[in-house]
Amino acid sequence: MAFYTYIAACNANTAIYIGVTGDLHKRMMEHHSGQGSVHTSRYRIRKLVYYEAHESLPDAIARERKLKRWRRSWKDALIQEINPNWSDLIMDTSFL
Repeated sequence: MAFYTYIAACNANTAIYIGVTGDLHKRMMEHHSGQGSVHTSRYRIRKLVYYEAHESLPDAIARERKLKRWRRSWKDALIQEINPNWSDLIMDTSFL
């Protein structure tokens, strides 16, 4: 089973959320329906803009903690590398 570290963003890309999950598609559907954290609900963070797969939950959590300590500019650059338009990756048909 894979575990994911992910970054989600609001439509304007001004607010982001970093999280960990074992079911990325289900978790993003929770964000879309407003069932995510208080932060994601308040800032309407609905868009999956970055994710990484890990073999174990401790690896995914360690990466999440590391990313949360990064400066915002570093997080933005990480997203830009694989998703320069900050498009919603959950909408990619190959993802489903």
